[in-house]
Amino acid sequence: MSIDNIIEEALHLKPQERYLLVENLINSLNEPNKSIDDIWIEESKKRLKAYQQGKLKTVSYEKVFGS
Repeated sequence: MSIDNIIEEALHLKPQERYLLVENLINSLNEPNKSIDDIWIEESKKRLKAYQQGKLKTVSYEKVFGS
């Protein structure tokens, strides 16, 4: 089934069914990606280690957000 066929079929659904379809499609885009999560875990470990070794400076909340 092509994307055009899927869209055509979806347009024949009741409004509530279309809403559920759209909601499920959007939610499917927000699924965690383990490989990206693993990259961020490694990066956060590197940053923490650099901070603990005094190689990384911090910036205050006030400076970042102007509070």
